[in-house]
Amino acid sequence: MPFHARKIVVSICVAGIATLAGVSVASADDPPPAPSPSTPPVAVEDYGYPGADHILAEQGIKLKKGDGRILLADCDQTAQQIRVLTVKDDSVGRQGTYCFKAMGKTGRLTLELPRVFAVEAPDHPVSADLTADGRTTTVNVPQGGFESVGEGTVGGARSVLVELRVTG
Repeated sequence: MPFHARKIVVSICVAGIATLAGVSVASADDPPPAPSPSTPPVAVEDYGYPGADHILAEQGIKLKKGDGRILLADCDQTAQQIRVLTVKDDSVGRQGTYCFKAMGKTGRLTLELPRVFAVEAPDHPVSADLTADGRTTTVNVPQGGFESVGEGTVGGARSVLVELRVTG
């Protein structure tokens, strides 16, 4: 049997066996099949903070995105936590102190926390970006340190904490 004829016979046999087995045979020219309705959607990580809307409504802090290594925590004076002190405002449900747990030697969290006046970093050095009057400034807080920022400085403007970074 010539080679060309053998190739056709083999193709017909494969297609016939596949049809009997309930399997469809696609050619390279066929479009890819559509995903079935039971196929879950593709997960794409956007690094959004889980439960951010609920936290904003309850605690008055807008948590945006991060790498998962800085987490909002319940304040515990015995724990090693990053503490951010704000001017307390009961009218918007904002407390005076927000605490964050560092999950590693580095980490990043973008947020919006108005009226910040101090940042404390007991167990890791921290870098904090604050905006006031359309300008962003960075404050570095050494491990075990406490830095007055924004309204906590002489003549300081109302500042919004926009990013926290654990730096070591």
